[in-house]
Amino acid sequence: MGPLIVYEQISSQTNLLLALVIGVGFGFVLESSGFSSSRKLAGMFYGYDTTVLKVFFTAAITAMLGLLFFSLFGWIDLSLVYVNPTYLWSAIVGGAVMGAGFIMGGFCPGTAFCAVSIGKLDALAFIGGLVIGILIFTEGYPLWENLYKSSYLGEPTMNSLIGISRGVFGLLLILAAFGMFFVGEWAEKKFPRDEY
Repeated sequence: MGPLIVYEQISSQTNLLLALVIGVGFGFVLESSGFSSSRKLAGMFYGYDTTVLKVFFTAAITAMLGLLFFSLFGWIDLSLVYVNPTYLWSAIVGGAVMGAGFIMGGFCPGTAFCAVSIGKLDALAFIGGLVIGILIFTEGYPLWENLYKSSYLGEPTMNSLIGISRGVFGLLLILAAFGMFFVGEWAEKKFPRDEY
């Protein structure tokens, strides 16, 4: 739970318990929303169901606004929030591999585990492929270590890269979300699928 541990306001055991509760809750919401269906994620790529875009973009914006307001009120120090280091080429290649896996398997790792929890065998096969991919990456790491570590950019944030404040970037991202929601609605009408 981030800065709560840094400031020693909760113990590492409490942190693990909170992570378990949040994880189970997240899985329950995913299943209740129909995200255990591989057609849901595949529908995003084919344009007939943009629920994934809407839900996750909304979640990202909610988290962003929460952090911005918490920072504004002095409830959180954003300098203590971890930002993943950026290695440009490994991000591009990794994103392409993950995207290909999503479209072929119809799941992301989270939705796959959600689907396995209700007994879906296609999700179990997807998780098997995920484990094989992890093993190939870790065992073959010396082969692609240079690619993995190439084009290191530090820990930039989008607003710092384009030279605007966090608030202005937040507003632009909200406007982009509305634009994507509009495009999503258009795509669902353009590429309808009656049953799935």
